[in-house]
Amino acid sequence: MQERKIGVLAGSGRYFPEAFIERVNSLEVPGVSAEFIKLGGTKMAEPNRYRVILDRASHQVRYYRLFLKNAALSGTYLINDPFWYSADDPFFQYCLATRAGIATPRTVCLPSKSYVGYQVDPEALRNLEYPLDWDGIIEHVGFPAYLKPCDGGGAAASKVHSKEEMLRAYDQSGTSVLVLQEAIEFEKYLRVFCIGRKYVLPAPYDPQQQRYLPDYPYVSAELGQHLVQDTLLLNQLLGYDMNTVDFAVRDGIPYAIDFLNPVPDFDPESITWPHFEWLVEKMAELAVEHAQSDQRNLFFTNWKSQLKDRLP
Repeated sequence: MQERKIGVLAGSGRYFPEAFIERVNSLEVPGVSAEFIKLGGTKMAEPNRYRVILDRASHQVRYYRLFLKNAALSGTYLINDPFWYSADDPFFQYCLATRAGIATPRTVCLPSKSYVGYQVDPEALRNLEYPLDWDGIIEHVGFPAYLKPCDGGGAAASKVHSKEEMLRAYDQSGTSVLVLQEAIEFEKYLRVFCIGRKYVLPAPYDPQQQRYLPDYPYVSAELGQHLVQDTLLLNQLLGYDMNTVDFAVRDGIPYAIDFLNPVPDFDPESITWPHFEWLVEKMAELAVEHAQSDQRNLFFTNWKSQLKDRLP
């Protein structure tokens, strides 16, 4: 029987990597086993011995990202696909969700206030409108709003309530590229785990205290269905097998706030143990399913079809 190994790249996060490997191996699926990957240099176009790789470390170690892209050429199924990382910016996520018909806060991306310290040819800036149409931007977004870095970082966000307050914050932003985003004054806030683009677990969450709330009935059946549908659609569009989607609920409508979290927090002491057990179970099921199947990553399928006449 062909051996189909599942490899794990594990970065931060207590308990989960070991629990995942133990769960996969406890299933005793013939030919399928999981282990930590050990790397000491990767040869160019080197075949990869893993059928599936669960990646929770390449966002911190660039060498791992290069290893994973080479593994994709061998047909290894990658969780998550590293080729999607180039699209990981919050402004793109809002554009994508809006195009998909999912409620999102009104958002405008703004050019940097300053380019001091950057080697920018002044001619490269001639396409920028100056001064900006602040009144038009404000009319679109409204107040209150958040002025924050376009590449994420909630801690760096400034909540503004007037044009004067917004301009003061913008004038102090330096070379950062910012977004001005409608503030959703929510009644409920949920962080929804999504595994394999098919398993979904909504969890009540307090974004101010950055903690999960006790698991009690928190949403109606109708709202719960809405959350599941939007979460599945977003992850199917993004191609993520491991992600969380944050929703702020206002007047019964869930607004997608943040949904590019390819290495979500899996620490049981923060997400709670029941959620942790669910994640270990579903991630193990997903990895084993892909280890047993002949489904390959999209990049491998595309390049293989293009070169079919030139391959042995």
